[in-house]
Amino acid sequence: MRLLSGSARLAGVIGWPVAHSRSPRLHGTWLNRYGIDGAYLPLPVAPEHFADTVRALRHAGFAGANVTIPHKEAAFAVCDRLEPSALRAGAVNTLIFGDSITGANTDGYGFVANLRAHGVDPAAGPALILGAGGAARAIAAALQDEGAAVTICNRSPERAAALAAHLPPAKILAWDQRAAALSDHALLVNTTSLGMTGHPPLDMPLESAPASLAVADIVYAPLTTPLLAAAAAQKLKAVEGLGMLLHQAVPGFSAWFGVTPEVDEELYRIVAS
Repeated sequence: MRLLSGSARLAGVIGWPVAHSRSPRLHGTWLNRYGIDGAYLPLPVAPEHFADTVRALRHAGFAGANVTIPHKEAAFAVCDRLEPSALRAGAVNTLIFGDSITGANTDGYGFVANLRAHGVDPAAGPALILGAGGAARAIAAALQDEGAAVTICNRSPERAAALAAHLPPAKILAWDQRAAALSDHALLVNTTSLGMTGHPPLDMPLESAPASLAVADIVYAPLTTPLLAAAAAQKLKAVEGLGMLLHQAVPGFSAWFGVTPEVDEELYRIVAS
C-alpha cells in the first residue's frame, strides 16, 4: 500500500454525481506506476457549492482538479485565466491551481491523440460530428486546428447552428441527412449519449459508407457501442471512446504531478475493468 507524506500532491475530479467516474482509477494507476507521493480523489460537489469548493481546494493546497458533468461551464466562469483550448471549447475540464486558477479543455486533445493511437489521421478529410454539446464543441475545435473541415449534425438544428456559428467555417447538416452524407466525409464522430449504457442506441446506418471512413464514438460504457459494432461489421476503422478518456488525462496529470504519463495497454486493461 502506498503511503502519503505530509507534502503529498493532491488532485481530484469534481462532479455531481461522481461515483461513476473512472478517473480515480486512471490517475491512481499512474501514481502507483511512477511512485509519486500524491493522491487523486473523487469529489462529489453539488452545483450550488461548485465555485466555493474550487476556491477552497486551491487554498487547501490542491494542485488542481478535473471537472465533469454538470460543472464544465461553471468551471469556465470560475477561472482567473483560460487557456486557448478552453476559450475555443467554451468549457473547462481541467483546473490548474497556483497563484490563480487556470482552466484548460483537454477533451479535444484527448480525442485527437486517440485517433492517432488507432492509426487515424485527424486531417485525412472532412469530419461529420453527431451532437452539439460541450464534447462536440471541443472535438470540432480540435479537428479544425488539425486542418479538417467540420460538419455539425444534431437532432436540434438550433443547437447545431449555434455551434457552427461559434466555430466558423463549420457547416451544418440536417439530422435526417446524416447517412446520405457519409460518402463526403473521412471521419464520423458520435458525441451524443446515444448508445451509452441505459440510453437508446444511435440509429446510424453505415451500409453506404465508403471503405475509407473511420468511425469514432466517445462513449466508453459499453466499450463496444452499437455504432462501433456496426462499423466493425462493415470492416470500417473503429475508434472506441475509452482511449479519449485516457489521453485527455495526460496534460492534467503532468501539470499536477510533474510527470508526463504513458497511455498503454496495461492502463486500458485496468481502467476498463
